[in-house]
Amino acid sequence: MKIAIEGCAHGELEKIYDLIGSIQEEQNITVDLLICCGDFQSTRNLQDLQCMAVPQKHLDMCSFYKYYSGEKKAPILTLFIGGNHEASNYLQELPYGGWVAPNIYYLGYAGVVDCNGIRIGGISGIYKGHDFLKGRFEFPPYDEGSKRSVYHQRQIDVFRLKQLSPGVDIMLSHDWPRGITRHGNETQLLRFKPAFREDIESNRLGSMPCEELLRKLQPPYWFAAHLHCKFAALVEHPGEQCTKFLALDKCLPKRRFLQILDIPTAEDGDGGEAKPVQLKYDLEWLTVLNLTNHLISIRTTNGYMPGEGGGGERFNFTPSEEEKAKVLERFGNDLTIPDNFVRIAEPYQPNEDGTVDMRSIEQPQAYLNPQTTALCDKLNIDDPLRLAMLMTGHKLNTSTYVDRQCDKEEVPIKAATRVPNADQLELGDEDDDDEAAVEMEKGIEPLESSPDKPQTPVQPKLSLSALLPEPKWRQDAHDSDLSTTLNDSTPNCSLLSLPTPQKTGDNDTSMLSESALAVNDLNLSSPVQQQEQQQDNPPVKKFKRRNETIYTKDDSD
Repeated sequence: MKIAIEGCAHGELEKIYDLIGSIQEEQNITVDLLICCGDFQSTRNLQDLQCMAVPQKHLDMCSFYKYYSGEKKAPILTLFIGGNHEASNYLQELPYGGWVAPNIYYLGYAGVVDCNGIRIGGISGIYKGHDFLKGRFEFPPYDEGSKRSVYHQRQIDVFRLKQLSPGVDIMLSHDWPRGITRHGNETQLLRFKPAFREDIESNRLGSMPCEELLRKLQPPYWFAAHLHCKFAALVEHPGEQCTKFLALDKCLPKRRFLQILDIPTAEDGDGGEAKPVQLKYDLEWLTVLNLTNHLISIRTTNGYMPGEGGGGERFNFTPSEEEKAKVLERFGNDLTIPDNFVRIAEPYQPNEDGTVDMRSIEQPQAYLNPQTTALCDKLNIDDPLRLAMLMTGHKLNTSTYVDRQCDKEEVPIKAATRVPNADQLELGDEDDDDEAAVEMEKGIEPLESSPDKPQTPVQPKLSLSALLPEPKWRQDAHDSDLSTTLNDSTPNCSLLSLPTPQKTGDNDTSMLSESALAVNDLNLSSPVQQQEQQQDNPPVKKFKRRNETIYTKDDSD
């Protein structure tokens, strides 16, 4: 099976597919799968473009919208993870992965899929210590802070990936694993990127969670991007296991951004004839998602994953065969990923002169995606976006739009005042722009309320317990096949609260409502599966921060 690996796509799908087509013609080969390692930029329209964390001068529709609208179809099955330059509002609709266009599949915040017997896992975004322990509280319209924090990795995604048993063949990340340069030609890298020296010497170059996943999963291959250069390394693990690491550049002329490799699979046909490429859900990953659903958080404050010494609380969620069998039964013994892509936003339609005033374009409202709703209903898990919207009293917008008329009832909220982007990587062709890739957190200046502008009124506190359905992970035993793993003694690790308002000072961390609403009082499941509320809810135990020292990370890292 021939797989093409691409570094930072930056929306240049047409150029990437054309190049692969030329290679196939010249070498008389067939590429079965394209993998992109982030900065995919799946912008459907100009509103999506406003949700991407880049300077206005770099906002460019590129060519993804053509594949979304149906004007073109991806000639190769394409799999990608998110980076730090994305249409975050669109990707947030698919937290567990899904089709962003026909034949183009997103892995989600973290995910594992099976492609013709090859097990491919990945984690989206980049690591920032000050957001790592928080919940998924963001949803559009974003302010300038949440526009960036939304693509920062969270501990629950890393924790879930750590529950996987050995056997992941390929791992994907946008950021490099920390310390990876020690296993390759570091001298050559520094000749090409001298600005990396200080961070390499202080062991700050790369992602700490990715380093932990590399040591835990020990995959044969690990691919990354982000730092806009090609770098290879060989990481040796105990027991004679090794990982071949490869980072690739961004899609620009004379840059090394594409690599094609041949991986034999057990599903190859007789006589070397390959079977049609097909994506399937990974059973173990689906089971982990189900077992850890109660750990989902949408809080703006730090939380911690369960660990040893928790007084009998389960902390190892590597699923048993019995647990996997129950999930498989939910899917009717068929793990094939359904081709259920739908358009829920109007695709971009270029003007005749090709010009547009981006200052007049505003961010869209948040929408729930039918793909995510279908998966959550089948797997009995919650959509973090739905939870965040319900918890803050926002309307749940759902649509199966294809050519909807312009009868907008809601006016999108304008983006907040711009602030410096500590996560910024320039997208231009200049080599000097690449040096911004070393992005140790400098901190984002707090957004100050302007006395000259009207303040958004704080929504009154709602009595949600009588209005919202009960979260799926708190339903009765007969409602969940895996309820035995989430008994009444399980502590509540997922208290929810309203997102933090704009700060007025560096030390002002006051919240809209400090008395957070407990999940026990809410029903946040899909309307399709609303159940009667339990009459006797078990008491919520206060979560002990016994692992605080493990996760403590200086924000400057």
